[in-house]
Amino acid sequence: MYFEKPWKISILKPITQKEMNPNPMKHAALLALLLSSIIATAQVMSGGRGTTPPPVAYASVNQLNMLLSQLEQVAQSTTADLSKLRIDKWKTDSSNKRQVQADVASIQRNLQSALPEILNQLRASPEDLSATFKLYRNLDALYDVFGPVVESAGAFGSKDDFQSLQNDLTSLERSRRSLAERMDNLTVSKETELSRLRTQVKNLAGPSAPSKKIIVDDTEAPKKPAKKKPSNKPTKPNPSAQQQSQQPQPH
Repeated sequence: MYFEKPWKISILKPITQKEMNPNPMKHAALLALLLSSIIATAQVMSGGRGTTPPPVAYASVNQLNMLLSQLEQVAQSTTADLSKLRIDKWKTDSSNKRQVQADVASIQRNLQSALPEILNQLRASPEDLSATFKLYRNLDALYDVFGPVVESAGAFGSKDDFQSLQNDLTSLERSRRSLAERMDNLTVSKETELSRLRTQVKNLAGPSAPSKKIIVDDTEAPKKPAKKKPSNKPTKPNPSAQQQSQQPQPH
């Protein structure tokens, strides 16, 4: 019988349960955010000069184009194989049939709408870590939903249908692993670029000016001795002199 796995992620709903577990790929997203912040800071401090990112290497673009072409082929093949399923003819109860049909519809909508949009975003920015991480999460969600559908096809569908879907699932997993390896390589490359930009921002800021020391002299100056004012008191007359001046002079 077909049982829905409780941890299965619906492509149409936000990821909830899986996000509770730490994902090492989140490091790439955080690194991309930090790198963008430092680039913006360098542009502001340099007035927009000398902060143009280096061109993407041809080998990196070629690798990405091959990966995206493989994903497009997988999407086309999977969409065609899913449309051939006759789930209503499966020998299982109606609730299981409805669940598989809902999952198939979700996968088809993603392959025909969401996935092509993400691929175009990544083509425009081949080494954008945020776009690469977004594609990885989408493939991860697709794989979690597609796997149980393949198992149900093996249990209740025809042998040909099961074999075709199994091949599609294997190709999807191969593409997902290739993308994870590319993401690891990009992370190492961006960490090197991040270190370079940090040094550039530090150089743009210039050496810090030496701090000036202000010395406060709080020692009291010695007080000068106060000058004595001259006395304005009248001098007393000498009585003996007055008596001599009053005696008559002999003729």
